[in-house]
Amino acid sequence: MSSASSAATPVADSTRRRVAIVHGPNLNLLGSREPEKYGRVTLTEIDERLRAMGAAREVDVECIQLNGEGELVTWIQQAGPHVDGFVINPAAYTHTSVAIRDALLATGKPFVEVHLTNVYAREPFRHHSFLSDVALGRVMGFGALSYDLGLTGLLDRLG
Repeated sequence: MSSASSAATPVADSTRRRVAIVHGPNLNLLGSREPEKYGRVTLTEIDERLRAMGAAREVDVECIQLNGEGELVTWIQQAGPHVDGFVINPAAYTHTSVAIRDALLATGKPFVEVHLTNVYAREPFRHHSFLSDVALGRVMGFGALSYDLGLTGLLDRLG
């Protein structure tokens, strides 16, 4: 599944491990939106790199980007039975969404929270995360590399 297929549903289980990469609102604009803050790497480039990392470890990596909170909640609920874990950049919903937190918890699957920037070096309202206390781990501040580190950590924990 590509980051552009927002209406698609997760694919059925396979014999390989599966991980979902979930990108929240506005991340479809990476590469052009505030490049001094978020870098010039596009979401497509990030997804391609994560899929290659997964393939090297015989793991299927499915990537999705959705702007709507309800869409994210529905997708996470539908993906839950078909994946072994999540890497999620909830973007602005990090600081506001109990619904995304509850959806992730309802899956019973581990997840890693990632951010391109160091949220503690930004506005005070960005310092709180509704996910961090229930996440397996949290990676931030390394730009696109944050995703790589998050996926590596999740896969290592999954075994």
